[in-house]
Amino acid sequence: MTIYPEDENGNTLRRMEAQGDDLTKPRNIDFAVVFPDGRSAEEFAEYFHELGHEISVEETKSKPDFPWDVIVVKHMVPTHEGITDFEDLLQSVADR
Repeated sequence: MTIYPEDENGNTLRRMEAQGDDLTKPRNIDFAVVFPDGRSAEEFAEYFHELGHEISVEETKSKPDFPWDVIVVKHMVPTHEGITDFEDLLQSVADR
């Protein structure tokens, strides 16, 4: 059993491993980023689409102040470091 940090990503990976998931195999992982308006959501989505990622943009209104959801799909091996690094990249682009 792998040791993961005590955070949301670590908890998810521990749960997956406990359920018998082979975490050495690459798979598509969905990353969600929320935006306050459609224009910024579309600009963000276009950036990652140009990098070759599958993207979906939807007005879900699940968060009243941030009603636009962008899902970025990345094909990768689900490592804690890889997931956290990609989340950091998403956040840095979203902050722009």
